[in-house]
Amino acid sequence: MSKIKILAENIINKIAAGEVVQRPESVVKELMENSIDAGSSSIDVIIKDAGKSLIQVADDGSGMSEEDALLAFQRHATSKISRFEDLSELQSYGFRGEALSSISGVSLFEIKTEKQDEEIGTHIRVENGTYSVEKGSFSKGTSITVKNLFFNVPARRNFLKTNATEMKHITETFRKIALSHPEMAFRMFNDDELIYDYKKCEVEKRVAEVFGEEVSGSVIPAKENTDLINVTGFLAKPAYLRKNKGDQYLYINRRFVSSRIINHAVFSAYENLIEKGDYPFFILFLELNPAKVDVNVHPSKLEVKFDDEKSIYSLVHAIVRKSLGSYDLTPVARFTGSEGDPLSRMRIGNDSETIKRPIPSDYHTPSFKPPKRPITTISDDELDLLFSGINDEIKKTAPEHEVPHPFQNQPQKDETEILVDASEELILNTPFIVSLHNKYILTPIKSGVMIIDQHIAHERILYERALKFLYSDSPISQQLLFPETINLDPGDMAVCKELLPQLRKLGFDLRIFTGNSIVIDGVPPEIKVGQEKTILLDILEEYKKNQIEKSLEIRDNLAKSYSCKTAIKAGDRLEKEELVSLVEQLFATSMPYVCPHGRPVMIKLPLTELDRRFGRTS
Repeated sequence: MSKIKILAENIINKIAAGEVVQRPESVVKELMENSIDAGSSSIDVIIKDAGKSLIQVADDGSGMSEEDALLAFQRHATSKISRFEDLSELQSYGFRGEALSSISGVSLFEIKTEKQDEEIGTHIRVENGTYSVEKGSFSKGTSITVKNLFFNVPARRNFLKTNATEMKHITETFRKIALSHPEMAFRMFNDDELIYDYKKCEVEKRVAEVFGEEVSGSVIPAKENTDLINVTGFLAKPAYLRKNKGDQYLYINRRFVSSRIINHAVFSAYENLIEKGDYPFFILFLELNPAKVDVNVHPSKLEVKFDDEKSIYSLVHAIVRKSLGSYDLTPVARFTGSEGDPLSRMRIGNDSETIKRPIPSDYHTPSFKPPKRPITTISDDELDLLFSGINDEIKKTAPEHEVPHPFQNQPQKDETEILVDASEELILNTPFIVSLHNKYILTPIKSGVMIIDQHIAHERILYERALKFLYSDSPISQQLLFPETINLDPGDMAVCKELLPQLRKLGFDLRIFTGNSIVIDGVPPEIKVGQEKTILLDILEEYKKNQIEKSLEIRDNLAKSYSCKTAIKAGDRLEKEELVSLVEQLFATSMPYVCPHGRPVMIKLPLTELDRRFGRTS
């Protein structure tokens, strides 16, 4: 007798169900997507016992004939494709023809369906591979009921989580699908209670419905059409950070997907506006030719592969960066306090609107004791609360191809066009630009006064300049009259040898001498005479520190280390012409608001705040 046997159909369905139906949420996803493919304008989802007892999805779509309904729960039965080539032109959610077959194999399954142009519908019950058919009058569209999920697969049922956990997965999927179809109405009932009721609306209103007004008021719109992709959506402002990787919503042709490549493109575009452990909330809808993306990677269809990953990556990165650049990231200083202590605390906000979200809970906001005299100081600790360094987690999910230079292919600003944001221009043609304690630069803007940290501003300038040199082959070096020899310990010598090609691109003219010695013949023009040895050693030390703590990409790390150690310091005296030049160069950079490590370069003190403090009413 042969040892090899063909499995019975009901066993095959139970095995296949393991891939398609992992938990109640999987059933909700498959049924809702089928309803959308059916051209529905409204969908109701009814849940009981977190989907373990009942899942029902009813729509007002096209409905099915009796013949189609009988075929619908057969394996590999689908109306979405008829030939293999159709996979490259997919416009629907479903196409495998496995979902209903798998679901009916592990539940008590019912279909009630009636076509829009017919008066009599079909009611089919399926249990353990057998079915019964009845005719009757039903609501137009299709209603599918799934009872006692995994009743005949007890091992799978025992592995389901608590009702709260399973319900969380269901609601997340419901909201993701509803978010991408604002032109449709969605309702969800949980144990006979209506918990979601989304009416047909514009996408902005759907975002507010799904995430709340707090989120909708804390995002920046993104929109760009290119020959390859069209991108629309919303990006979190720097004041609205998340600790959860799951708060990123990416849709390809309105299908919710997960893509490490796109996530990395978005994270890297935020450059220094997020710190380690923080993730930017975003909702992005990418529309592209279905032939350019493969969604047939896994039965869940959550993973995708792109035909041209590098181009998609670069375009998304550039579009996100452009959208963020349209938003004024300059913090605003305002002063609030209790009665009798008007200057006891300082609040940092945004000039264009009230930020509803508080500073993240893991930050500590220092309180200030009442001063003896009415003098308000803004400490470095306060400024450090505003922004912090770039999220190093993105390195872990970086695509295999090289991350593009963050300032590559960006239009250069006209030297006379020195903008704080799209609507506010620095007033540099007045004699009022002064240095405060050789640390801060004060200069007027249309809405008040801008306060710039001179060291951090110079860091930003040097960082972008260093990156441009590192991504090109045209170094500028200042030759030393007397070359200087440095003896390094073996560890520093190893690092120096590793970085030698990159250091030369920055403008360091170095020669390896005997043993652990190197000779400096030239340095970048920014390095002052007499500081060549100290600066190089400081750069190597900072590079090693960043390498251990932040795992930065080599060129980014070196540019950060170089700018940090080469920039002018707090306390360095600058003449007025140098102050003006520094501000001009700052606003010629692509991201003048934060330094390479994420600290704010400037804050604004608006006239309205000054008027309020001086009791001026008009």
